[in-house]
Amino acid sequence: MAAYSYDLHGVRIFECPSHGPAVQSEQDALAILGEAMAQHAEMVLLPVERLSPSFFELRTGLAGAIAQKFVTYGMRLAIIGAISPAALESPALQAFINESNRGERIWFLDHTGDLGKRLQAHIIPRSART
Repeated sequence: MAAYSYDLHGVRIFECPSHGPAVQSEQDALAILGEAMAQHAEMVLLPVERLSPSFFELRTGLAGAIAQKFVTYGMRLAIIGAISPAALESPALQAFINESNRGERIWFLDHTGDLGKRLQAHIIPRSART
């Protein structure tokens, strides 16, 4: 299954399939960003299965680097799916997820259905989007 785009509550979503190459570097994130921009997307939906395990080990810096790429390019990111209980034992990862979810740019959500609810609650007028 290939990535595809659609509109949800006025936001253009670029949804990556759950099967595909792991995002394990900033270059991998940039490749997804490029595809999303070509589709005029405003948000990337990325299944947790696509993230390298090192993403969830904050000491590697991968999560911060990928998040920064999305912020720099003005693209919102929703990471969808259950994070392994072992990874969630990290207080630093829990803090990163909680802080991300307080903002407007990077969200960690359990289910795709949660995205619609979250977007409805955080609708940003197109004129105010970067």
